[in-house]
Amino acid sequence: MRTAALPVIVLTLFMLRAQSQAPPAQDLRPIFEHARQALLNKDYAAAERGFQEVLRLDPQSAAACSNLGVVYMRTAKYDSAIRELLEAKKLNPRMPGIDLNLGLAYYNKEEFLQAIAAFSRVLQAQPEDYQARYLLGMSYFLDDNYRHAVEVLEPLASGEADNLDFLFALGISYGKVKRVEESQKTFDHMIRVGGDSAHLHFLLGKAYLDLYQNEQAKAELEKAISLDPKLGFTHFNLGVVYQRMGLLQEAAKEFDVEMTLTPREPWSYENRGEVCLDLGQPDQAIKYYRQALVRDPKLPKSLAGLGKAYVQMGAEAEGIRYLKEAITRDPGAASIHYQLGQAYRKAGQSLEAEKELATTQKLQAAARGKQAEQLSGKAPPPSLPAQKP
Repeated sequence: MRTAALPVIVLTLFMLRAQSQAPPAQDLRPIFEHARQALLNKDYAAAERGFQEVLRLDPQSAAACSNLGVVYMRTAKYDSAIRELLEAKKLNPRMPGIDLNLGLAYYNKEEFLQAIAAFSRVLQAQPEDYQARYLLGMSYFLDDNYRHAVEVLEPLASGEADNLDFLFALGISYGKVKRVEESQKTFDHMIRVGGDSAHLHFLLGKAYLDLYQNEQAKAELEKAISLDPKLGFTHFNLGVVYQRMGLLQEAAKEFDVEMTLTPREPWSYENRGEVCLDLGQPDQAIKYYRQALVRDPKLPKSLAGLGKAYVQMGAEAEGIRYLKEAITRDPGAASIHYQLGQAYRKAGQSLEAEKELATTQKLQAAARGKQAEQLSGKAPPPSLPAQKP
């Protein structure tokens, strides 16, 4: 799931230390303050240049590292944000806001275990931090740790009674831990609060999609689009429904629309490549899988899709290379082992083919029809509330 509303980010507003390692004649405070003001004004290019200049002159400035990390978070450069924030934490372990910002960066990268660790550290130091508790609960939910999600989110329910995303996460979590009555009450309340909004129909459509109730999912997602054609991830999920129903041309159109709405997300490109493969267009599939991998180079499904496309085009060696790389990313994926076995077989490498097919059997994928990755929907991470006391 991906971000729908930018979370509150803690700005470290510390001034530079008096004992700078820069030459004594160089006063870095004006440079720092100019960069800080640029950050507040959302002039991220100027802020980045300013904080980098401070760090060039004083590599030990934890404040500049921290604020540069915030700049990178604001511009969705999460790996760079994490690098700078970890450096700031190393330089000044007690700097307020570092763990919260680290958690936010990991949360936006969908690395929820690391986010959980960061938010837990915040709560250890500040047990009453509302935002950290909310984010911790949502991270547990997104990591499928429903028992802990309930434990953390349940005390916040009264304060989030009008938050559809919160109610959705709590209702699902209740259901997963078999608290059926609480789950039903939560969803009933969510429907009352949501009225006839696009957001509500999107959440209901996503829930039906997860339950493989495709007709209901289709109806809810189509309703959401009729109310708000630009609502992110709605076209993607409707495309998944169409894929499941074998309506490939309709699915392709939905993924194309989603690409214009959430161009940084890899999922529509990945599924579009899969549609091209199913339509017998491996050259087009390669184009879309490559675009998905530009956005996330580690996607095993896209790597495997590239491999399958090259094999279909008769380039078995190239296909095998990508399939082997996909297996390094997801060694337990029976479908990828199966595809690699078929690629080896087509390339005349019988021993390697048998080895991969034996691995497939060990992974309990007995028939080709069961080898395909299950089509699943996506949603942004739950929207976050304003920070509360």
